[in-house]
Amino acid sequence: MTVASQVKQTLATLKGSQGTLRLYASQTRNEETKLVYKEALETTGTIINDLERRMQNLEYQEPQYKGN
Repeated sequence: MTVASQVKQTLATLKGSQGTLRLYASQTRNEETKLVYKEALETTGTIINDLERRMQNLEYQEPQYKGN
């Protein structure tokens, strides 16, 4: 498995986790718990953005990985 495919797989997993966190945040009634979920959403969002930039860098440096 190439680095690019590992990064893409990680991105997909994080985006799925983010969707789950959104669901949990919308279903909970406890405000403290909502805040924890929202913090986790912000953190995963930051990580996703970083990984997407890394993926663009990888695709620029290694064009054969683009679109795989």
